[in-house]
Amino acid sequence: MPRFYGYAGRILRIDLTKERVRIQELEGDLARGFLGGRGLNSKRLYDEVPRHVDPLSPENKLIFSTGPLVGTMFPTASRFNVSAKSPLTGILGDSNAGGHFSAELKFAGYDQLVIEGRSRRPVYIFIHDDEVELRDASHLWGEDVYEADEALRREIGDRRIQTAIVGPAAENGVKYAGIYVNLMRPAARTGMGTVMASKGVKALAVRGTGSVEVAEPGRFERLVEEIEEEIYSHEQYWPRRRMGTTRILMMANAMGFLPTRHYKSGIFEHAYEVSGERLADEYNVKTRGCFACTIPCSRFYMVRRGRFMGLYGEGPEYEAQGAFTARVGNGDLDLALKAIDMCNRLGMDALTTSECISWAMELYEMGLLTKEEADGLDLSWGNGEAILALIQRISRREGFGDILADGSRAAAERLGRGMELTMQVKGLDLIMADPRGLKGFGLGFAVASRGGDHLRSEPFIELSDDPKRGEEMFGIPEATMRLAYKGKGKLVSYFEDWCAVIDSLEVCKNIMENMEILPFKRAAEVIEAATGMRMSPEEVRRCGERIVNIERAFNVREGITRRDDYLPRRFREEPLKEGASKGSIFEQEPMLEEYYRERGWSVETGIPRRETLERLGLGYAAEELGLIW
Repeated sequence: MPRFYGYAGRILRIDLTKERVRIQELEGDLARGFLGGRGLNSKRLYDEVPRHVDPLSPENKLIFSTGPLVGTMFPTASRFNVSAKSPLTGILGDSNAGGHFSAELKFAGYDQLVIEGRSRRPVYIFIHDDEVELRDASHLWGEDVYEADEALRREIGDRRIQTAIVGPAAENGVKYAGIYVNLMRPAARTGMGTVMASKGVKALAVRGTGSVEVAEPGRFERLVEEIEEEIYSHEQYWPRRRMGTTRILMMANAMGFLPTRHYKSGIFEHAYEVSGERLADEYNVKTRGCFACTIPCSRFYMVRRGRFMGLYGEGPEYEAQGAFTARVGNGDLDLALKAIDMCNRLGMDALTTSECISWAMELYEMGLLTKEEADGLDLSWGNGEAILALIQRISRREGFGDILADGSRAAAERLGRGMELTMQVKGLDLIMADPRGLKGFGLGFAVASRGGDHLRSEPFIELSDDPKRGEEMFGIPEATMRLAYKGKGKLVSYFEDWCAVIDSLEVCKNIMENMEILPFKRAAEVIEAATGMRMSPEEVRRCGERIVNIERAFNVREGITRRDDYLPRRFREEPLKEGASKGSIFEQEPMLEEYYRERGWSVETGIPRRETLERLGLGYAAEELGLIW
């Protein structure tokens, strides 16, 4: 076996249909070309999942991947990607989570886990180094995430195991169910939990006793010390440690892009009442960090009084916090925490759940949805009882909840109305940022490979509104100004490449990208010290570009073209009416055309040009797409 530094050097394949386990060597050329994590997964999906496969069939594959820095002392190297064809969107699906699961899988000796086929009975997969077992999970089926986690720890008899679990929502076929690690760390988007449950797998339980060796220990340690010092001295260190991502809500409100009452407004009159500042002052008990992290930005909270007194949990993150407050018109923070806790225990993506509910609330307000159609629920904005009832009904696919359980796009198709009011792209519901007030983010939503998502690009720099940075980086001052649209194609392309690298190294985007700690030059140094692979900064960026293009090729193979890269009409035609982004709309066409030109994709179709794919070593994809189109 070749010597791998940084990597475990092995892939674990589990064929559930045949109940067969195989261990393969990691392909060195794939490690160099796609790095790890998201990159390895996307390449594997393209190669091994044929086009037009039913996402819930045995032919789909569910793939977990760590990265080359995971399991080392590198700050924030704690994350994993899980990928499959998405049952929610019908295109490339993946999700990412932190915690301690990824490092444990690496310590067990695996860079990637590929789950194939379908089990004849409910199982959980127990991985203890080289021992891999399919164990009966009939007694766990139907239990929520917390209950299943506790049962697994008792049954295995080791409190140190790391678990990845699906809840009842996944078992019932809710198409946006996630996979939950460390109880409250969700890989929630695009329905990866739904795929896992469709294969008959309730959980993964992992215990590893190995270690990770780096190529140049002395140099690697010096780089880690440099980076840690930079993180500790960064102006964002203490705000992130105190509030995590919940610090965003008040800022978004002040800048006028906080999605309120289903994106009808960019400001919320109850913003402080549901803010990260209030959470920190009145609810937070202690902080918690992921494996190897220097900023323990997650928080344990407790509700100390009122109806939900005694409720406790970890988080929440901004997206869930905003989703169950401003998005649904709810000013009761306790109720929002209860809704988020229910989603975590039942195993559902909080963002898509809240989009389905807020979409239904807008239809109800407009008279396009009756109380009778909604199971007798009063869907007025902020009605907490209706919100909690719908979460339960969606998870069980009961009544009106069954209509919402396939996502807002499918719900509109089934009802025969409300499609223009669904705030989604390619079937994935948008995050908690109104693109009229953040145009680079909006372009990222439109072109992201997994649908309406910010994490594929996250061009945070436009929040600076600094034209000097735009001129320095892209030769276009407006590129880094949030309400301008010129230069956004260059901005988003650059940040997509960067985020693909971050996702493949499996380090934390909030720190390594948002705080500008790991740009391409430093990433090249870290990769060489950890793995021995010598790359220039340009080659590292090219890895990111290669990942973006193989994902686009996967989606083109499923029928995605330019016509699918569009934001909902509201953003393109209805200006924001109040707040700091008042009067702004989303200028889709010029941004999209600039982006395609920058990417080397056809402006007419949005399909990567042959010369672009060949330059990136993806000529095989060019051949296949040429045959299809």
